[in-house]
Amino acid sequence: MSAAVWVAVGLAGGCGAIARALLTHLVNIRAGRAFPYGTLAVNLSGALVLGVVAGSGRSGDALRIAGTGLIGAYTTFSTWMFETHHANALGHRGRAAANIVVSLAAGLLAVWLGRTIGRAAF
Repeated sequence: MSAAVWVAVGLAGGCGAIARALLTHLVNIRAGRAFPYGTLAVNLSGALVLGVVAGSGRSGDALRIAGTGLIGAYTTFSTWMFETHHANALGHRGRAAANIVVSLAAGLLAVWLGRTIGRAAF
């Protein structure tokens, strides 16, 4: 992998992280913080986009930059698990379980839909 690709992955990652913070903030303003809707919106939209990229047949440097850099920094497993753990620690077991089940089920659906779109569009 060339130095230019490394730089592009880093720049795409920075953009992804900023986009994640902005979307999470906007969703939380509208939906509130009773449930981690912001993280859910980020992870589902990221799963959809990653599905599109994978379904499009991109490989090599384009996949590294878009998939690893941009979408890898945009989505957030650690925040998802932290919010789930925090809800459980506060005694909100139903909320914690819902966060896991909804995120996994909807995430798999989003990836499948994205791959379908990616195959059809490219």
